[in-house]
Amino acid sequence: MRRRGGARPKPWEVDDELWAVIEPLLPKVERRPRHPGRKRHPDRLVLQGILFVLHTGIAWEHLPQELGFGSGMTCWRRLAEWTDAGVWPRLHEALLAKLRSANALDFSRAAVDGSHIRAGKGGVMAGRSPVDRGRTGSKHHLITDATGIPLAAILTGGNRNDVTRLIPLLRAVPPVRGKRGRPRRRPDVVLGDRGCDHDKYRRQVWDLGVKPLIARRGTEHGSGLGSQRLVVERAFAHLHWFRRLRIRWEIRDDIHEAFLTLGCPLICWRRLRSVLSGAVG
Repeated sequence: MRRRGGARPKPWEVDDELWAVIEPLLPKVERRPRHPGRKRHPDRLVLQGILFVLHTGIAWEHLPQELGFGSGMTCWRRLAEWTDAGVWPRLHEALLAKLRSANALDFSRAAVDGSHIRAGKGGVMAGRSPVDRGRTGSKHHLITDATGIPLAAILTGGNRNDVTRLIPLLRAVPPVRGKRGRPRRRPDVVLGDRGCDHDKYRRQVWDLGVKPLIARRGTEHGSGLGSQRLVVERAFAHLHWFRRLRIRWEIRDDIHEAFLTLGCPLICWRRLRSVLSGAVG
């Protein structure tokens, strides 16, 4: 959507269509009739402040006041409040349902992978990264559908092996509605790299009703499985386009994980807009 005059909207601006999806999910806070205190800053503006930090990577205390989004502390508190209320997983689930309704979600297979990021200030879910000279880092674990749409994401320490998150990622996929009948939750097949080559976990994947297609250690590259897994690499590129997710600056795990779980539905929203605009065109 372009503004009048051809100017593109800023990526942190929440348009009416997205706000219509998000607003019903936000907890309602009633003002006290007696001693109401200062009026609460509008949720939509505060959300745009949170998205501004997510997109630009700016420190909370440097959030420009002239933007009208409220103070950095106001945005931080609202992010924590909405995270505690479970807003982001419900938003993700709602957008996945819209994608499935538009036939834009492919459960025929899923791909999993992990990506290291540096943790500038440490945190509980941080550890010595084996791929970054032992520096303190965290790890984003992601599962996508066959087209690269993120289905779930998990945060761990940088020293956590990818295979240990294989089952939690499959279990983290929400029940996706959008079509008649039972919600869809499990892909038919899950693709993994050689780091997931453990028969123990293959059996656990089978127990969930999913077929594991995991590369074997010692086999030659270029078998074709890697090309099918490129979708998850592309999803990480989209996810880490949000500068706040490239380096972890939050000491609190829940705040960084909030950014991670917020990034997933934002990617879903972009895909949905693209699909619907293509259908209209």
